[in-house]
Amino acid sequence: MSDYVKSLMEAVKAKNPAQPEFHQAVYEVAESLALVLDKHPEYRAAKVLERIIEPERVLMFRVPWLDDQGNVQINRGFRIEMNSAIGPYKGGLRFHPSVNLGILKFLAFEQVFKNSLTTLPMGGGKGGSDFDPKGKSDNEVMRFTQSFMSELFRHIGPNTDVPAGDIGVGGREIGFLFGQYKRLKNEFAGVLTGKGLNWGGSLIRPEATGYGAVYFAAEMLATKNDSLEGKTCLVSGSGNVAQYTTEKILDLGGKVVTLSDSGGYIYDEEGIDREKLAFVMELKNVKRGRISEYVEKYPNAVYTQVDSSLDYNPLWNHKAECAFPSATQNEVNEKDAQHLLDNGVYVVSEGANMPTTIEGVNLFLDKGILYGPGKAANAGGVAVSGLEMSQNSMRYGWTREEVDQKLHGIMKSIHQTCVTYADKYGTPGNYVNGANIGGFVKVADSMLDQGVV
Repeated sequence: MSDYVKSLMEAVKAKNPAQPEFHQAVYEVAESLALVLDKHPEYRAAKVLERIIEPERVLMFRVPWLDDQGNVQINRGFRIEMNSAIGPYKGGLRFHPSVNLGILKFLAFEQVFKNSLTTLPMGGGKGGSDFDPKGKSDNEVMRFTQSFMSELFRHIGPNTDVPAGDIGVGGREIGFLFGQYKRLKNEFAGVLTGKGLNWGGSLIRPEATGYGAVYFAAEMLATKNDSLEGKTCLVSGSGNVAQYTTEKILDLGGKVVTLSDSGGYIYDEEGIDREKLAFVMELKNVKRGRISEYVEKYPNAVYTQVDSSLDYNPLWNHKAECAFPSATQNEVNEKDAQHLLDNGVYVVSEGANMPTTIEGVNLFLDKGILYGPGKAANAGGVAVSGLEMSQNSMRYGWTREEVDQKLHGIMKSIHQTCVTYADKYGTPGNYVNGANIGGFVKVADSMLDQGVV
């Protein structure tokens, strides 16, 4: 660790105690940027990185609501408006019991670089609540989201801050949030993305993160004259990202053998084909069931329940060539990373945000595998959110083929940016450095242009 990074991290930890995920995200970026800051003293003199680390605005508010029994419930709402140097704040809302200030700051910080990489004019932000939509009725979710938006609406807008969905915030939640915003502001504006197709949404938006992670993996493989054809793939999660990652892997000739949720994971050696994927989509998106039900329908598969006494995730301990972590942060630790390498995995493309610990990342980098970090590999979701914003501004909608083509082009561009900056700063093949540096330079130059603000 350089002296600069060491002193920076000491300051970050002192100012932001008890926020380990945020510390982790800053450290990973700062390590890469030490290469740039040595060559560009103007960034260090203007304290550009220090300014990016400090959010422009942090909003925290009470969210009271009534459950179906008429009892008052209280949750905490957040919005982190991190950086607007290249465009309005853009980033998802997460509804999950684990949500806290540190997790949202890490996500917002990552979002700044990810959005920069997309080539679209979007700043970085993130928000959400410790509300858990699991087990709640539609009416309870509606009452909560209406209360949440009754505060958030003051701080967002199509030219200020454009939230989207994230974990726990799907089409149902976005619909309720948008309805309340429209009611309070008396305007129909492109203020949220992930909207329904009938009222301003974009085709390919639900698929975008998963499709993008697979497109990125395909681009990495192409640098070795290889493809996903015939590859066995491990996928974690079973929500939106995992579902469409699986679908696109099937499109490109690969085979997915795992999916998971918070209760455990399934391993289907025969592969999750389109019929089985349709079952998972119905199970998760409509019935809101558990992945354990998969083995009731397909008894040749094996379900393994989460065992909290283990210091590794057995999902990552199966023979495969490719892995797509698509569930949540820090789901791949050092031991998991070693299991992946031992089982023949040489491509990792992250659909989730920061799913690999620093120790795991270092293992991948040391072994020189094709490793696509989340801020690059999963940028497809926010890229199509940006395309949805463009369509809203034009009062126009592109076809499915047009949006998918634009998404594929953006993922190719992100991949090329990573390759270019990794080469330029003497670390060829290191997509972590390439993504961090490529995302940073655009934001940093814009901040220099705009003065000390």
